[in-house]
Amino acid sequence: MTLAVVLLASALALVLPGPAAGHSLLLESSPPAGAVTAGPPRVITLVFNNRIEKRLCRLRLVDGQGQAQTLAISPEGPADRLEASPPGLRPGPWRVEWVVMSSDGHVVSGVFAFRVGP
Repeated sequence: MTLAVVLLASALALVLPGPAAGHSLLLESSPPAGAVTAGPPRVITLVFNNRIEKRLCRLRLVDGQGQAQTLAISPEGPADRLEASPPGLRPGPWRVEWVVMSSDGHVVSGVFAFRVGP
């Protein structure tokens, strides 16, 4: 009886997806989280672990005073990344807020910060 329960549990673990199966995960960004750049970045890039629905994604930049601006996402490039060209950013802290639609239909969001040096 115990062996049957263990085998059944093992089989279910292999067949059933985990809670986050298919969800998009941010793998890397440019500028990287926590970075201090020598000047304003020309492009902000986010790379995910799978394809995302670019037309349903959002990128916002928030400065140190809490002023937010929405960035236009480029429709070009690989399906697993977002790219946007921010306007000239002044020195100081910046926060990137992102919302993406995963290929599995789930909405995933996150935040990372960087600093523009003088």
